[in-house]
Amino acid sequence: MNKSWGICLAAGLGLVGCSGEQFSDLKTWMDESSNELKLKSRVEPLPEVKPYQPYVYDAFSLVDPFNRSKMEIAKKASGALAPNMNRPKETLEAYDLEKLRMVGTLQRGKDINALIRTPDGNLYRVKMGSYMGQNFGMVTAISETGVTLKEIVEDSGGDWVERTSVLALEDTEQKK
Repeated sequence: MNKSWGICLAAGLGLVGCSGEQFSDLKTWMDESSNELKLKSRVEPLPEVKPYQPYVYDAFSLVDPFNRSKMEIAKKASGALAPNMNRPKETLEAYDLEKLRMVGTLQRGKDINALIRTPDGNLYRVKMGSYMGQNFGMVTAISETGVTLKEIVEDSGGDWVERTSVLALEDTEQKK
């Protein structure tokens, strides 16, 4: 037992001897580090949180863009320009306007008629109010240089719209 008391006494004296001034630089560094951490470890306060304002989406009071009945009503309202499908068709309405050629005019007094040649070589006289072409084209003006038509065509939305087309006088010198 004396031996174990001796070892404990030697260890205790060794520890007391180590606690002297030789480790003062370690203690100084520890103190400085803890002070720096205290300065750096300040946490900034959180920003103020605005209260949540919920948005009420009331889709039941809005118009449904895919409702077919709404689209049908809109089509009926735009039907003012729709062509008269019940009138008898004229001969020149069987041809595309691009295939018809104006080759001349005939005039008697104030009345002027245009001569129109079809792709099969036949000649027809048209006057103001005559129809020609496949887009319900009605002749609105005839001059020595061309025939002006008001066509009624259906656009991509299903609405009928007017457009003006001109069938110019064919230059016979260009064909030679």
